[in-house]
Parts: sequence; C-alpha cells; structure tokens
Amino acid sequence: MKKIHILLIEDNKLVRDGIATRLKKQPDMLVVAAEGNREKILMRIKKHNPDIALLDLGLGHQNSLQVAELFKKDFQEVKVVVMGLIPPESDIFEFVRLGVSGFILKDATVSEFIKTIRSVYQGNYILPAHLTDSLFSQIVEHAINRFKPSVIDESFRMTKREKQVIELIYDGSTNKEIAQKLNISTSTVKSHVHKILEKLAINTRFQIAKHVNLHNPDKTTTGTD
Repeated sequence: MKKIHILLIEDNKLVRDGIATRLKKQPDMLVVAAEGNREKILMRIKKHNPDIALLDLGLGHQNSLQVAELFKKDFQEVKVVVMGLIPPESDIFEFVRLGVSGFILKDATVSEFIKTIRSVYQGNYILPAHLTDSLFSQIVEHAINRFKPSVIDESFRMTKREKQVIELIYDGSTNKEIAQKLNISTSTVKSHVHKILEKLAINTRFQIAKHVNLHNPDKTTTGTD
C-alpha cells in the first residue's frame, strides 16, 4: 500500500506530537517529518518530498500565509491543508489564492481530520461543512467583483451552468435564490460554487492577472483582501 507522506508544521510541540501520534496509527499514512521552524521546514520538504503538508494557522514566529506562499512558489506539488480555528474570511481568500487545498478546524473529530487528509490527497478541495454555504459564495463574489465575469469565463473554461451561477452571484443572488432561479437544489448550487472556486484557485495570480491586463489594460485591480 502506498502511504500518504505527511509533513506536519506546528510550533507547539505537545500539539505536534499529539497529531503525529494519531496519524502514525493510520495504515495509509506516514509522518515523514514534524517541524515548527521555517528553516527546518525547507530542509524537510527537500529531503522527504511529502504529499501533504499540514500547516498550523497560528505559527508563532512566522506567518502561516508566508509559509503557504512558499509552497505555492517552490513546492506546488505538495498539497497544503491549514489547521486552526476559523480564520478571518480575508485570510481564507488569501490561502485559497495561494493554492491551499483544505482547512481543518481544531475542534474536528479524529475521523473528520483523517477523512480530510485522504480527500485532499485524492485531489479534492475541502472546507468545513458549515462554511460552504456563505463562504464559497463570498470568495467567488470577491473574485468576480475584481475581475469581470467574462474574464473569469474565458480564463477558466466554466460550464454553461457555472456561468449562470457566476452571473447570478454577480447580480447579488444568494445560494437559495440561485437555486430557485435555476430550479435546482441548494446543495447543487453549493457544488457548482465549489467547482467554480476550484477553478479560480488553480492559477488565480497568473491567469486572471494576465487576462485582466489583456482585456482591461487601464484597469487597476483593487479590493479588500
């Protein structure tokens, strides 16, 4: 059985050891390193080539966003999962822009924790269930407000239904209102929004910036992150 190689980034040793102990009990998981120091993190990534990096949201001596940016810049093949209490929505948007694959709240059960790691390893994007209703819509709306829907459509090859959802979000519709207008369930709307978010998160910095410059050369992108 191929094991999921995990790098654990947590500066609290007690928490780090506790999580590592739990993960080591899983037959399909291998904690290749557990670190809280940024310099050592770089060494561990290069040495062990992990599949998943579990990143503590509240690193004491370095900003977790900076560490996520490090992965985005130099180690894109590593899937990053952020652990912590609910971060501000602006931080979540930044993490998504940096290619983070998921979030695990620290009050999650062990089974939820393990399930998230496996799901991300399989290529999925994960947020806690109670955040998916409003948060996905707000993130997508933030992107749409900064970059015209036509630019997003062209850049990310949205499906016909996804384009309809984008337009309705752009018009200010909630998930429930979108469901009513398109005659689909709210859960289906959430699924579409999730897919849209995945596409927006892939290469947002490069593809959107490129297309905004091509289609709107005089436009300056502003917004509250």
